[in-house]
Amino acid sequence: MTETRGPVDSSRIPRFAGPATFARLPRLDEVGRCDVAVVGVPFDSGVSYRPGARFGPSAVREASRLLRPYHPGLDVSPFAALQVADAGDIACNPFDIGEAVETIEHAAGELQDTGARLVTIGGDHTIALPLLRSLARRHGPVALLHFDAHLDTWDTYFGAEYTHGTPFRRAVEEGILDTEALSHVGTRGPLYGKKDLEDDRRLGFGVVTSADVMRRGVDEVVDALRQRIGGRPLYLSIDIDVLDPAHAPGTGTPEAGGLTSRELLEILRGLAGANLVGADVVEVAPAYDHAEITSVAASHVAYDLVSLLALSAPSLEKTP
Repeated sequence: MTETRGPVDSSRIPRFAGPATFARLPRLDEVGRCDVAVVGVPFDSGVSYRPGARFGPSAVREASRLLRPYHPGLDVSPFAALQVADAGDIACNPFDIGEAVETIEHAAGELQDTGARLVTIGGDHTIALPLLRSLARRHGPVALLHFDAHLDTWDTYFGAEYTHGTPFRRAVEEGILDTEALSHVGTRGPLYGKKDLEDDRRLGFGVVTSADVMRRGVDEVVDALRQRIGGRPLYLSIDIDVLDPAHAPGTGTPEAGGLTSRELLEILRGLAGANLVGADVVEVAPAYDHAEITSVAASHVAYDLVSLLALSAPSLEKTP
C-alpha cells in the first residue's frame, strides 16, 4: 500500500497552531488524490427556523483539532488505512436554492469521480439530496440510515420543494433511494399531524425513535438496522439535532428527548463492516453552540464516519 500522509504531528506543533483542516489532515491539493475526502458545504438557505449552519464546516474543523489518529473503539488507524484529506468547501449560491443544489451535486460528483468517498460537513439538510443524486449515479439506489429528530419527508414549506425538511421525500420520488432499506433513527417531538407518519411509511421508511433507543438499547437497535440494510450500498445522513439539546445546543431546530452523544457514536460503531459509500453530518449552527459542545460532538461523528470507511479499506492498518 502506498504510504499515506496523515495529520500534523501534535507532539511537534501545538493543536492550537496552524491551519484548521479537519483533524489537522493535509489538504487535497497537497496530496493529489485521496480515498476519503472530508468536504464542507457552507449552505443554510433551506432552513425553516434558526439560520447559521453555513458556519458549521469551519466550526467542526476547529473542534476537530483534538482528534487523534487511533480509534480504540473500532481498533483502526483511519488515517493510516486510507489517504484522507480535507477537500475544502463546496461554495454555492446562498440566494438560489435550485442553483446551489445543482452546484453541490456537480462538485460531489467530480470528487467521487477521482475515487474518493465523501464525508460531508454541512450546512443544512437540504444538501443531502444532491449528495444522494451524485451517489446514485455510481451505485444506483442506495440504502439510507437517517439520524435526525425530524422525518425530513415533508412535501413543501411555503410551496418550496427543496428545503431542509424535504430532501428524503424528493429522493424517494426521484428513485435514488432503495425503499426496502430506509430508516429514521432518533426521531421525536411534535408533528403537524398523524398524516406525517402515514406519508412517511408510504415512502418506505422504518422508524426507530429516540424512545426506542432508550428502551431497547443500542445493541438491539443496531441489530435491527443491520438487518434492514443488509449488504446494500449505504449512506448515513446525520442531523446533529438527533442529539438531545443537552448534547447539541448549537443547531437550528432543537427538540427535547434526544440521543446522548454516547448512544449515537455507539450505534455508528455498531455499523462497522457495512457497505458504506458516503455520509454527512449537518445542521451544526455554532452561533447557538455553548462552549463548542455541538461542534465537538459533530467532529467526533465525522471521525467515526471516516473510521467506518477505513474499515472497508483493501489493506488495513490497525495499529496505533
